[in-house]
Amino acid sequence: MADIRNYTLNFGPQHPAAHGVLRLVLELDGEVIQRADPHIGLLHRATEKLAETRTYIQSVPYMDRLDYVSMMANEHAYVMAIERLLGVQVPVRAQYIRVMFDELTRLLNHLLWIGAHGLDVGAMAVFLYAFREREDLFDMYEAATGARMHAAYYRPGGVYRDLPDSMPRYAPTPQRSREEVERLNANRQGSLLDFIDDFTRRFPTYVDEYETLLTDNRIWKQRLVGIGVVPPERALALGFTGPMLRGSGVEWDLRKKQPYEVYAQLEFDVPVGRNGDCYDRYLVRVEEMRQSNRIIRQCIEWLRSNPGPVMVDDHKVAPPSRVAMKSNMEELIHHFKLFSEGIHVPPGEVYAAIEHPKGEFGIYLVSDGANKPYRLKIRAPGFAHLQAFDEMTRGHMIADAVTVIGTQDIVFGEIDR
Repeated sequence: MADIRNYTLNFGPQHPAAHGVLRLVLELDGEVIQRADPHIGLLHRATEKLAETRTYIQSVPYMDRLDYVSMMANEHAYVMAIERLLGVQVPVRAQYIRVMFDELTRLLNHLLWIGAHGLDVGAMAVFLYAFREREDLFDMYEAATGARMHAAYYRPGGVYRDLPDSMPRYAPTPQRSREEVERLNANRQGSLLDFIDDFTRRFPTYVDEYETLLTDNRIWKQRLVGIGVVPPERALALGFTGPMLRGSGVEWDLRKKQPYEVYAQLEFDVPVGRNGDCYDRYLVRVEEMRQSNRIIRQCIEWLRSNPGPVMVDDHKVAPPSRVAMKSNMEELIHHFKLFSEGIHVPPGEVYAAIEHPKGEFGIYLVSDGANKPYRLKIRAPGFAHLQAFDEMTRGHMIADAVTVIGTQDIVFGEIDR
């Protein structure tokens, strides 16, 4: 009788659950995974090499495109690395704005994650619910920066500009009645902070809706409970960070353990799992959305009562105001030099890390005193998580591989950078 041998299956890169251009080579015994080999290199962005040929400011938009679901969080680590080498102290108002947008970005990330993860394992409705909230968050991005996704809002020394005093409003069109426009504009009568405040009051109810759809859903639990279990010791050994590490029961959050900006002044809790399975990681991320909402509310309260500068007053680092630039020759020269030649960063090396929505996102920067980085190395959280894919899926079914991809919250722009 012929021997029954394992056979090999290509999963992706065009598979709807592959989340980018992930190609998995699965070795199967029937439908049970014996080995999983992730292949990367199909989306090589060369960001680290490109940064060596661009001035420091020119590389800010490249950071947005690394993880195109957590745009401003990527920018944050990059500008923090530059500021540490420069020895620049960022104005407190700019720090609060950065923290607020970091947490809005965390909501953006986790909303796409819960929608896509639900879709991957067969829960259709939650995707539509999550995108309803993402539209409001994109409107906040657009009001502050002029772009809905790739913002380039954080700059060395602060942020590009202060928060606007008014929100863009919908206008009547032949397809949209005046009554509908009035309803859409009801929470857009004030400033951007008023709009964000209104959103944070509504958001906990929306998270309750996601939990009603998923948390006690027996099909959801059958697909997630006991799948992709990683004990805390293995999670640490594999280099897990963020919700992947906290889901395994390790209470590690850079916002608490190594506070940056104004996180030390804010009150929030760090959710931690018990079992290290896909279901625990789901619960951790859902609670993180509630905690982010709590942080945003504290930032709104502080920003409302504390006006001030949002950029350092050093024209070797930050451009002069438009008014000053157009009326003063010295300021014009500063503006021209800054945008044509860029910032000259003192020689040295630095590592700056933030608690990105997916884990620890770090920038290792080496400067030789020029206006471009000598070397830039990006520590992307998803890269460390992907290496555990084989270990997390062995002995599970093909359908469970989709669940594990979802729980890892993979975005390939940062992995194949």
